[in-house]
Amino acid sequence: MVNALRDILKMEADLVSADTTTLTGYDAVILPGGFSYGDYLRSGAIARFAPVMTAVKAFAAAGKPVMGICNGFQILTEAGLLPGALQANRSSKFICKTSELIVKNNQTQFSSAYASQAHIQLPIAHGEGNYYCDDETLTTLQEHQQIVFEYVDNPNGSTANIAGVMNQAGNVLGMMPHPERAVEAILGSTDGLGIFQSLIAANKEVTHA
Repeated sequence: MVNALRDILKMEADLVSADTTTLTGYDAVILPGGFSYGDYLRSGAIARFAPVMTAVKAFAAAGKPVMGICNGFQILTEAGLLPGALQANRSSKFICKTSELIVKNNQTQFSSAYASQAHIQLPIAHGEGNYYCDDETLTTLQEHQQIVFEYVDNPNGSTANIAGVMNQAGNVLGMMPHPERAVEAILGSTDGLGIFQSLIAANKEVTHA
């Protein structure tokens, strides 16, 4: 993620400790993929208690952009910043491959660089990427156009093929696929660039993440 932001998008990017208690001075916050606290208990369940999450919640409440990728998505749901939950893949196996997505809503600050219903190729790498929500929550997501990305092949069994959702305010996005791993042709795809370009275009002042 740092490489994508610094080297490809030419933005300032800092790695912030989980013990950080303030995010003053930052324009955007990105929770990257990984295995926070070893994914013990449930993925993201322990990380939501990290001191930095109080600052992340305050940052989001102020209307500033927050994005969680893979484990970051799991943390955002565990912290209550996004609806739903991530559970074990339908196959019960870790999945690592390129997956095809549909841009369901391109009228967001995370997806405006894409055409509506565009098909993009992004890598996935997760064991607990099966997005679940109840029927009432799904109806709300659909009514408020909070589903930003859907899978074409639904590799993990996610409800309604959901690959990425945002909050109703539109400033918090969570997605399982990794756009930061698709920002250079040598990596096999540059389809992930649009997410970062959208964020920068929608927030002209965003220079520091």
